[in-house]
Amino acid sequence: MKQSRSRLGVAAAVLALLALAGCSYDATKVPTHKESPAAEPTPASCETTDADLRSYDPSKAAGDAVNRIRKAGVLKIGVSADTLLLGARNPSTNAIEGFDIDVANQIAKALGVEPQYRVINAGQRIELLEDREIDIVARNMTINCTRWQSVAFSAEYYRAGQKVLVRPDVADKYAGPQDLAGLKVCAPTGTTSVDNIKAAEPDVISEPALTHTGCLVKFQQGQVDAITGDDTVLAGLVAQDKLYAAVPKQDAFTKEPYGIATNADDKDLVAFINAVLEDMRTNGTWQKSYDTWLKPYLLIDATQPQPAYGRP
Repeated sequence: MKQSRSRLGVAAAVLALLALAGCSYDATKVPTHKESPAAEPTPASCETTDADLRSYDPSKAAGDAVNRIRKAGVLKIGVSADTLLLGARNPSTNAIEGFDIDVANQIAKALGVEPQYRVINAGQRIELLEDREIDIVARNMTINCTRWQSVAFSAEYYRAGQKVLVRPDVADKYAGPQDLAGLKVCAPTGTTSVDNIKAAEPDVISEPALTHTGCLVKFQQGQVDAITGDDTVLAGLVAQDKLYAAVPKQDAFTKEPYGIATNADDKDLVAFINAVLEDMRTNGTWQKSYDTWLKPYLLIDATQPQPAYGRP
């Protein structure tokens, strides 16, 4: 028992240090009064339908946004640095890498500019795009109708689903969100996961953290009973801690279509990104990245989602 407590303390300390390191990686500074917003702005609610997955027709024609980025010589990208498999700092090289980072790099390469990463939390995504502190967000961001009121999205580039992570000793008994009634469940602020888990089981006690790494620290310290989030994110947490964390076999209780987000006015940039995503489909770049980062942990033979275009 003493060894278990010692291990938990060490793991929590290491993860906390990683989270702090990620927050200091910004290439540019956020104004003090906006540094850590608790959550994304929440425009009037709406019901997301398949029509909300429609994006602008792909085109590599240069408009105002594309020309601005090319003139600057850099693509400012909001990313995660602690979401293993999607966007995380490699402790050996200090580079941020993962599936989302591969997609962002392909966009920068096609634009002919250097990628400039800015580590952000989920609650900062929309505000920093609106303030033009960053050009795009490549941070497992779900496309929905509410967010379309504030930002623009590329076509869907990955379809995730929300699931639950628990302790290995209770994984076999887990049958669905109803088993979480009265339990403390962690999800990052500014994500759709918080609302989704409450909708699935209203008696869940929500215990938020700024990031999923923060949730994992709380989980290891016994402050929460479970973590909820996209299956991609939870797979990364299990990869970090196979001893204390497990994602039991379960059906996803939401659909989470990921899109690259931009400022709402940058339609030409969205069209350009969609053209890059089409290139990734035809040249095998998307499949190679998925097979490298996600397939070994999700154990699913996935392919790039079919895009939906025709947004006016």
